Amino acid sequence: MTAAENVCYTLINVPMDSEPPSEISLKNDLEKGDVKSKTEALKKVIIMILNGEKLPGLLMTIIRFVLPLQDHTIKKLLLVFWEIVPKTTPDGRLLHEMILVCDAYRKDLQHPNEFIRGSTLRFLCKLKEAELLEPLMPAIRACLEHRHSYVRRNAVLAIYTIYRNFEHLIPDAPELIHDFLVNEKDASCKRNAFMMLIHADQDRALDYLSTCIDQVQTFGDILQLVIVELIYKVCHANPSERARFIRCIYNLLQSSSPAVKYEAAGTLVTLSSAPTAIKAAAQCYIDLIIKESDNNVKLIVLDRLVELKEHPAHERVLQDLVMDILRVLSTPDLEVRKKTLQLALDLVSSRNVEELVIVLKKEVIKTNNVSEHEDTDKYRQLLVRTLHSCSVRFPDMAANVIPVLMEFLSDSNEAAAADVLEFVREAIQRFDNLRMLIVEKMLEVFHAIKSVKIYRGALWILGEYCSTKEDIQSVMTEVRRSLGEIPIVESEIKKEAGELKPEEEITVGPVQKLVTEMGTYATQSALSSSRPTKKEEDRPPLRGFLLDGDFFVAASLATTLTKIALRYVALVQEKKKQNSFVAEAMLLMATILHLGKSSLPKKPITDDDVDRISLCLKVLSECSPLMNDIFNKECRQSLSQMLSAKLEEEKLSQKKESEKRNVTVQPDDPISFMQLTAKNEMNCKEDQFQLSLLAAMGNTQRKEAADPLASKLNKVTQLTGFSDPVYAEAYVHVNQYDIVLDVLVVNQTSDTLQNCTLELATLGDLKLVEKPSPLTLAPHDFANIKANVKVASTENGIIFGNIVYDVSGAASDRNCVVLSDIHIDIMDYIQPATCTDAEFRQMWAEFEWENKVTVNTNMIDLNDYLQHILKSTNMKCLTPEKALSGYCGFMAANLYARSIFGEDALANVSIEKPVHQGPDAAVTGHIRIRAKSQGMALSLGDKINLSQKKTNL
Repeated sequence: MTAAENVCYTLINVPMDSEPPSEISLKNDLEKGDVKSKTEALKKVIIMILNGEKLPGLLMTIIRFVLPLQDHTIKKLLLVFWEIVPKTTPDGRLLHEMILVCDAYRKDLQHPNEFIRGSTLRFLCKLKEAELLEPLMPAIRACLEHRHSYVRRNAVLAIYTIYRNFEHLIPDAPELIHDFLVNEKDASCKRNAFMMLIHADQDRALDYLSTCIDQVQTFGDILQLVIVELIYKVCHANPSERARFIRCIYNLLQSSSPAVKYEAAGTLVTLSSAPTAIKAAAQCYIDLIIKESDNNVKLIVLDRLVELKEHPAHERVLQDLVMDILRVLSTPDLEVRKKTLQLALDLVSSRNVEELVIVLKKEVIKTNNVSEHEDTDKYRQLLVRTLHSCSVRFPDMAANVIPVLMEFLSDSNEAAAADVLEFVREAIQRFDNLRMLIVEKMLEVFHAIKSVKIYRGALWILGEYCSTKEDIQSVMTEVRRSLGEIPIVESEIKKEAGELKPEEEITVGPVQKLVTEMGTYATQSALSSSRPTKKEEDRPPLRGFLLDGDFFVAASLATTLTKIALRYVALVQEKKKQNSFVAEAMLLMATILHLGKSSLPKKPITDDDVDRISLCLKVLSECSPLMNDIFNKECRQSLSQMLSAKLEEEKLSQKKESEKRNVTVQPDDPISFMQLTAKNEMNCKEDQFQLSLLAAMGNTQRKEAADPLASKLNKVTQLTGFSDPVYAEAYVHVNQYDIVLDVLVVNQTSDTLQNCTLELATLGDLKLVEKPSPLTLAPHDFANIKANVKVASTENGIIFGNIVYDVSGAASDRNCVVLSDIHIDIMDYIQPATCTDAEFRQMWAEFEWENKVTVNTNMIDLNDYLQHILKSTNMKCLTPEKALSGYCGFMAANLYARSIFGEDALANVSIEKPVHQGPDAAVTGHIRIRAKSQGMALSLGDKINLSQKKTNL
């Protein structure tokens, strides 16, 4: 085993800039110095040994001059020193000096001070030499009866590790610890003793548990956790034991410790699939989420609830607990609320939808009064979307929801209002019986709408769905009210000239005396400051939008006026009224065109908007049946088609989801009967405790790729050439937030290489955690060196460096072999994700970094190329399959992904097949990538370029 693979127990941070002291000065300090200088010298010795120095001459000095001291700091440092110092000769025999050290240990184990006894016992857990431990066994046993719990607790640990490593030294350890456990009162000692019995002699642990199973809820939480682990392991290995322990697990659900409750609930779910057990576990999870203040804990436990829901048999049980799950919405954290609403939406059924909607309505109303929290607007948006989904799935609920949500159209937060508008548009199209209600409510809130985008959408809905004469008149009244006095240009010029109406005259307020910086008085009247503000306040909303130069809303208004005018002509028979209404609509359009061409607005009208308004004027002047059909039928038809396509897409994704969850059993699959199964065959399920331990250590066993030939060898990078004196290759193992480099170093020379050191440096957002320790390599020997690198963000990183070494006996300087660069693949950190079209557009507008990649490939099929890009970048295509189906020679698709660090990456693929170059022409076009960070945009671009080149080979 190499030095790098030896288990390291004590980690010490070493300042690398300090100059290492000489062995003579250290010896001098250790012999003649006072306690303080001896302490400092001992610290330096420990650091030097950790850095690979041997210092054999100091061992006897420390035994003679430092070991007899009674100072606690020195005793503690000595324990670290004995742990790391080489205790054997090169041929593997124990050093004679260690007999003296062993005697010192024995004295410390009988020391009156409990700290020295306890810390010595802890140190003995790390010893790997049976000859050193053998003389100490009677003293270790005696420590089990010490009056202080610290000593007893560590004595149990020492006995456990000695029994595990050298069973012959204490063969009766399980029996000894069982007797100790029966009489022990301290919780931490009991926990350690019970833990030892679980691993050393499970039957004895079960015997002890069966004697006190009724008192389990009175034990301390650390012992309860170990009991839960034991029950899980026993029932996992032998399912027939379940009935014996399930009651105990139920009791532990009531524990005062959140950790015990969490583990007990997880264990209960694996032991029993009975509805009562699932309900108890889910209830326990919900209580934990509500009572725990840490948002990370809430999210972890919510994930467990989501896992429970994934099981078809458990879903019904969780549906009854939807109202309890909604109690979690009291948490202010947006991520927790988002997950909770998603879970509630997945569990909603016809039985609980009414209650769910009532709660969500209350939550929406609550957000109306809270403005100080920054996430309130986003939360309101989430609630609106959830209510939208509920109403689409359960149309009966729409009538209850719509009146509450319509209030939010006048909201200052555009995103929430846009969601409400989208919902209203879908509801008015789908539910004929609600049209009157929606139009009435829309007319009520229309004048209060503040955002131009929402105003535009509301205008379209009113223009499309007002079908009675009264409603059409109301729309016209609202438009006139929102536009103010017409003609606009003349009235605005009059205002500028100061020709104000009597009621608009501004009264001069009381004169206010102010003191200037120089100390003199200045008077200020209210007249000058109030005029512009008054004018701004009086300006109606639509007039304000137009004067700000937003003429797109005018084009939308023209279309709406055309629709209602054409409908009015069809409804009213009197020619005079018809002409009057049409003339009024045309007057409004004409005055807007006049305003657009004048110099009053901040921005002039665009040619597109002029064309649109002119077209609408022409349609109204001619009133042809064809135009009537286009305006009043075709528009609604296209909305209907879009909504049905969207609904079909949702149903398809839900169907795929349910197909994933349905467990299909093949005709020839074997049926396993629990009663007929051998004990060892029940281990097909993974051990949850083992998995969580591996996850904590960063050794998550990833599912291998679908290709059975894919292996670790694919990720091996050659670092040096075959003819170099030192050959090196590295296996790059990527965990979630760090990279482990396992470097194989081979000495290809006939010389012994001393102080062979792997020196690494990083480029990009990578950070080397620790410097690998030096090695000595025998001729033609090899060794493995491990190095850890932390990753902080998703961008291409490079690890580079060299191997330096000394040749034994040579007088020359250090030799150096330069290593090839190791490129870190960002694909390990990017995962496909989904977002709505609106979110995509918003992010696209916000992100400042763009990278444009030109398509350069030999692929000739557009769809094949898109699939290749998706595969090589780990992104998800947001454009629905229906939109991509068919063949027209060009294709546009939006892609989205998120990194594990929470960074978003967007891409837009615009590709075409040049028809004039024949059927074998390669795909051309470009891909635009946008991201918040420059590194992410550049790295993804590089990845796409590389993958294109690979296809060319």
